[in-house]
Amino acid sequence: MPVPPGSDPARFAYWVPNVSGGLVTSTIEQRTDWGYDYNRELAVLAENNGFDYALSQVRYMAGYGAEFQHESTSFSLALLLATQRLVQGRVHRPRGALAGARRAPPVLGFARTGGTPIRRSEEFIRALRQIWTEDHTELAGDFYRLRDFSLKPKPLNTPECPHPEIFQGGNSTAARAMAGRVSDWYFSNGKDFDGVTEQIADVRASAAQVGRRAPKFGLNGFLIARDAEAEARDTLREIVAKADTQAVHGFRDAVQQAGRSTADGKGMWQDSNFEDLVQYNDGFRTGLIGTPEQIAERIVAFKRLGVDLFLLGFLHYLEEVEYFGKRVLPLVRELEAQEAESEPLAARA
Repeated sequence: MPVPPGSDPARFAYWVPNVSGGLVTSTIEQRTDWGYDYNRELAVLAENNGFDYALSQVRYMAGYGAEFQHESTSFSLALLLATQRLVQGRVHRPRGALAGARRAPPVLGFARTGGTPIRRSEEFIRALRQIWTEDHTELAGDFYRLRDFSLKPKPLNTPECPHPEIFQGGNSTAARAMAGRVSDWYFSNGKDFDGVTEQIADVRASAAQVGRRAPKFGLNGFLIARDAEAEARDTLREIVAKADTQAVHGFRDAVQQAGRSTADGKGMWQDSNFEDLVQYNDGFRTGLIGTPEQIAERIVAFKRLGVDLFLLGFLHYLEEVEYFGKRVLPLVRELEAQEAESEPLAARA
């Protein structure tokens, strides 16, 4: 898909359905599958329809429909065999060593919230960066200790294949500050325009305090694109009406208790209502629901605020990924081109 010269296009990722049950906690039909053959077909389809990244999930405890799962790191590496440029990422909790390689830069994803987990995550990232760049590493941290350690071979660090990118999640104040200090990307749960603006400002301020370039910003969204807005809204209403109420309430109680444990009471899912939590990463809140034109306009509006990448989920993966590539993405690129053409005029004014 052509991109206007001199501009950075919005980029797109999708949640790999490597866990069973789909991405909404609802009995509505979800045409998806957690198996390898299905995901291999999906990876090729996504790559051919404008997606740059694929992120595999981790669920340490089964819940809200995720009864079965494939381990994310090995599953991501297996999908490499089917693709040429799609970057495979995987969620990783910082508890030990991790190794991986691919043709394009890997992604390491961290999903942690305030207090000790944030401190552990930050120390883990600093340790990774140190062993990627130094021999005879020495580290005496609170959580990790290295003595005369040399990683061989080290990850390549060239323009064609730079160090693995580190994606960090977590909406707490501590997570935002950490992202500014050490991460390459900051990923948010679904948010509206005001929520995104607040988070980007906090992360950029944290980076400025340590004289560091601000991380790029990723935003979760559940996309429901239909030919008519009423059809898209009806689909959302059906998802919520058929929600597994007990599972959603159980998830809410667990995650909101964790968020309340932060020093200032800010954390992931703290202001999420029942409808938000039917999609367990607050994907409905991003508002990518409507016609292709409406969704494209909203994507570009988020891009103006500083969103670099959209991490998308779908109800019916194969059909809707292809619909996105054919109907939504061309409109996004058209709007980006129009904005790129208008910028010189605005600058002269």
